[in-house]
Amino acid sequence: RDQPKRGRMTQSTVQPGPREGLRLKARLRALYHGSSRTAVRFRLTVLIIDLVIIAFFIASPILQGYRTIFYAIDYLIAAILFLDIAARAYAHNELLDWLKKPIVWVDLAVLATLLFPAWLDNFGFLRVLRLWTLIHSDFFWRTVGRRYDDTWTEDIIKALASLVTFIFVATGFVYASFVGVTEGITGYIDALYFTVTSLTTTGYGDILLPGAWGRIVSIVIMLTGVTLFV
Repeated sequence: RDQPKRGRMTQSTVQPGPREGLRLKARLRALYHGSSRTAVRFRLTVLIIDLVIIAFFIASPILQGYRTIFYAIDYLIAAILFLDIAARAYAHNELLDWLKKPIVWVDLAVLATLLFPAWLDNFGFLRVLRLWTLIHSDFFWRTVGRRYDDTWTEDIIKALASLVTFIFVATGFVYASFVGVTEGITGYIDALYFTVTSLTTTGYGDILLPGAWGRIVSIVIMLTGVTLFV
């Protein structure tokens, strides 16, 4: 008589695990993909946090002088981004299909620069790509742009996001590669100034990147800028 009872107890103690996992998966799917008020509020909160993080990414070249505070914020953002990516992955029906999305790989690259800031310091400018992945995600348009989804307005906003993202990525690259090496580029504002003058093909000529590599960078910025404006 005791044996079947023990068997039933063992079975009952094993089964809740998978059920709990399914409930968590369903809950995350409802929050990330649902249309309830709770889901919309959750996604709005995530979007606000994302925008604050992106602002930190843009300002990070200026804040790197405060190493202790910078690394503390850096690892905090890494933890938040990791939890967000893990939750999105778990809520998705097919993990392999989710991994095939370019936006996912961009987010993973951003996460890598956050987890290893000392080793990937020169690639920190890639973090601003988070703005591009955010504006080009279904997550964003389901939350704040539902009425503009698949419209001309969406195309314009995505184009502007691509332009702004490119400006700050190019600025970060110029800053990381040429600050203190090129005459005229002594700080982040100088790198931003050079990027904008090159991107608009204004070309005042007061800041020139040295050597063949500098000319290639300038050409890429000018051609990409013209393309993005068009």
